[in-house]
Amino acid sequence: MTPLNADASPSRLRSLFDAQHRASRVHVDVPLAVRRHRLLRMRALLNAHGGALAQAVKADFGVRSPELTEIADLFVLRTLLSSTLKHLPRWMKPVKVRTPLYLQPAHACVQRQPLGVVGVVSPWNYPVQLALAPVITALGAGNRVMLKPSELTPRTSALLAQLLAASFSSDELYVVQGDGAVAAEFASLPFDHLFFTGSTAVGRKVAAAAAANLTPTTLELGGKSPCIIDASCNMADAALKIAHGKLLNAGQTCVAPDYVLLPRGREAEFETAFAAAVKQLFPRIAGNPDYASIQNDRYFARLQEALLEARAGGATITVIDPQGVSPASNDPVTRQMAPVLVYGARPGMRLMEEEIFGPVLPVLPYDTLDQAIGYINARPRPLALYWFGADSAARDQVLARTVSGGVTVNDTLMHIAHENLPFGGVGDSGWGSYHGEAGFLRLTQQKPVLVQSTWARGDLLYPPYGPRFKRVMGWLKRLV
Repeated sequence: MTPLNADASPSRLRSLFDAQHRASRVHVDVPLAVRRHRLLRMRALLNAHGGALAQAVKADFGVRSPELTEIADLFVLRTLLSSTLKHLPRWMKPVKVRTPLYLQPAHACVQRQPLGVVGVVSPWNYPVQLALAPVITALGAGNRVMLKPSELTPRTSALLAQLLAASFSSDELYVVQGDGAVAAEFASLPFDHLFFTGSTAVGRKVAAAAAANLTPTTLELGGKSPCIIDASCNMADAALKIAHGKLLNAGQTCVAPDYVLLPRGREAEFETAFAAAVKQLFPRIAGNPDYASIQNDRYFARLQEALLEARAGGATITVIDPQGVSPASNDPVTRQMAPVLVYGARPGMRLMEEEIFGPVLPVLPYDTLDQAIGYINARPRPLALYWFGADSAARDQVLARTVSGGVTVNDTLMHIAHENLPFGGVGDSGWGSYHGEAGFLRLTQQKPVLVQSTWARGDLLYPPYGPRFKRVMGWLKRLV
């Protein structure tokens, strides 16, 4: 199946954009009823075709259970739709702001308006959720949207294009299919906002393309998200939650734990607890429909090469396979790759420099909390950070002395499921946040409006300047 279609030409892309741009300028004010109708159409689409979308995702991966797509893609979208529909009337209202005494009797507010046309470039790892969540947010904010989904999940992208075309006019929402060259052309369009989810390397290119048009961007990137295990933690509980966060979608999650920092001397305890957690979650790896495959051959080979490099550099590789280590547990045909713990990984190794995006977990011992915090702070700021323990003083030190896109304490992943918490990165892991009201505001123009009173005496500060001006300024200085 080829992902290319008639939308691939630059002239066609520009024509589609121009139609949305014209419509956004003609219909600047987008009433609540129109926005609700668009969101309700999206809800109806998911309700009617969620099963078909899950099957398309499964076909694109090779092995990925529809249940995983239901909870990680479709359920997330359903909660986002419900929250947006519930809160949209309040979010849309102008916000009154207090007017300082020296500007009274004027009054002021912040008017919330659509930006216009929002471009969304989405990745392959959660190909329904990460495509439609920004779209839902943009529609709720009253925008028109062009979506470029990943060519690495062609069946899912094609089905999304078909379903959305049946539910939305092309000047409301349109799906552009194509490869990386099409994505580059897409990113060069003069959107009012461009939303990208993907790798840091590609994010840099997207930001550069958007900069040529002064297009503001939201970049949801990756990074090496650490887990800190405190000396006070319950190791079995921590290992289970780390294993779940790491092995969901076989580690192909932007906020998956990327490495573990734990007190020196507790490595064997962690390995035993982690192996028990893997067995509890996935009694077998090979042939388990609940354990996702690595999405394609190139990514599978990349993980194997990184492990070979680490072993050649002196690292110890421990495969965690409840059935016993066998070729089937790392089958290049199904690409179901058994979890791997890595000890002795060093800076410079690919496992320690690149986002892993697979079921490989380096384990790094530390001697003091200061050492663990210093290790994190010496590297690019992560998208997520996880801390496990019962010592609130140690927890608060970590929270105060590290900067990350988000944090979950005594669990993994869960902060992104909280509808009232913004989700986004910082530095190399991205910029801009969405989810909930934060996402609505990100894709909204917050226009300041001051309404002057007929009783205003601003003319007292008009030139020509003289004694009157000095008297008035003296009075104002005493007010501030």
